[in-house]
Amino acid sequence: MTKSCFLSIFLALFSTFWLCVNSHFDYKDALTKSVIFLEAQRSGKLPPDHRPPWRGDSALDDGKEAGVDLVGGYYDAGDNVKYGFPMAFTVTTMAWAAYFYEHEIKDAGELNNLLAGIRWGTDYFLKASVQQNRLFVQVGDPKMDHQCWMKPECMKTPRTVLEINQNRPGTEVAAETAAALAASSIVFRKVDHAYAETLVSRAKMLFQFAEEHQGTFDGACPFYCSHSGYNDELLWGASWLYIATKDPLYLQYVNEESTSAVVNEFSWDLKYAGAQVLLSQLYWEGQKELHMFQQQADGYICAVHPDSPYRQPFMTPGGLIHFRDGANSQYVTSTAFLFSVYSDLLARHNVQVICGEKTLTHTDLMCFAKQEMNYLLGHNPARRSIMVGFGHNPPLHAHHRGASIPVTAKTEDVTCGMSFALWFNTDAPNPNELTGAILGGPDRADVFIDSRTNSSYTEPCTYINSLAIGVLAKLAHKAKHHEL
Repeated sequence: MTKSCFLSIFLALFSTFWLCVNSHFDYKDALTKSVIFLEAQRSGKLPPDHRPPWRGDSALDDGKEAGVDLVGGYYDAGDNVKYGFPMAFTVTTMAWAAYFYEHEIKDAGELNNLLAGIRWGTDYFLKASVQQNRLFVQVGDPKMDHQCWMKPECMKTPRTVLEINQNRPGTEVAAETAAALAASSIVFRKVDHAYAETLVSRAKMLFQFAEEHQGTFDGACPFYCSHSGYNDELLWGASWLYIATKDPLYLQYVNEESTSAVVNEFSWDLKYAGAQVLLSQLYWEGQKELHMFQQQADGYICAVHPDSPYRQPFMTPGGLIHFRDGANSQYVTSTAFLFSVYSDLLARHNVQVICGEKTLTHTDLMCFAKQEMNYLLGHNPARRSIMVGFGHNPPLHAHHRGASIPVTAKTEDVTCGMSFALWFNTDAPNPNELTGAILGGPDRADVFIDSRTNSSYTEPCTYINSLAIGVLAKLAHKAKHHEL
């Protein structure tokens, strides 16, 4: 077959990626499994209703080194470190999904599980922020942890504690934790008002700390370096606090003191687009002083949508948005989530996005969001799912310590060096299914390699899944009511 003939066939097969295709998946099942993955990432004393059967209690002495109780929270990815910065973003985005798509998530039967997952994170943040101007932001030694391949129940590496304070500030992580607590307070207000008040009170304290003691957080480098600075987290935190409290001081901060910018991504490091979409909702609900943020949200849409003349991100031949190798799926789910939320706002207020000579409707935005999620679920050139335990030919070799080591494995006499030979450098499928984990994903050529040793393809992250929850709930709801 000639190269030109092959290209013609390829384009014919996958041109549907650029349309609002009719391919559907069991979105409700994908939603349920996405939440189950987050349960598999829990640290601490697990509850009786914990669903992943192969996980056990772990890190029950966390914080002991510093004389505090830091048991609980989440491991971020395939290792055993608890990084406060991405953990807080995970919780904030879980809470945003519960806030904006409460009805859809409840309709799918996952609201109580999601609220339990949010509370698992907020309970930890309350422990980590007991003292004013002091926040514990990491447990575990990343360097030592990455030199050992042990499941969290049996880890042998130090549980080093890292904190920020007024002498060693970390505005990004303090403001993000404030956002997580503020957003979570909104979703708990109807089910546990006293707890919600505790959360918002602590959020206020942490935002004050973030604002009054400004300084870039670099303690999680090279794994979670803040490349974008902290102005986006300050805007993000103030926005959530205003929604949670209606205190005009936070609105004043947003309008008069914050910094904002048009960007083309939304991630644990860069929050501007998320804040702009969030504030656009308030703008359309009557707060016209927020018009600039709504215009910037339009700018984000125009910078990303594939039909926009101003599109910036690379799109793979199969139609996947691609920013970086290594956990690129986080940008896929974050884009899909923001586009889903913004499409609902456009529909609710009967408006469109103007990108030069191209007009984008709410349907255009949701088609793109659906396209991106469908790619991850199996509508892609490889015709395979990127979610563990879901769909056709799902991954079997997630880069994940707990999933790759048998529950019955004897680890007492295994050294860190031996651990890689036994459980990392093998071709055997993981003995424990990491149900629902959306892995790092394909490269720029739509190639996905299901190999434990290729972490850029196969490592999961909590914030990939937290950002998938809302859009999967919406798709599940629409499928149930035959609206897709």
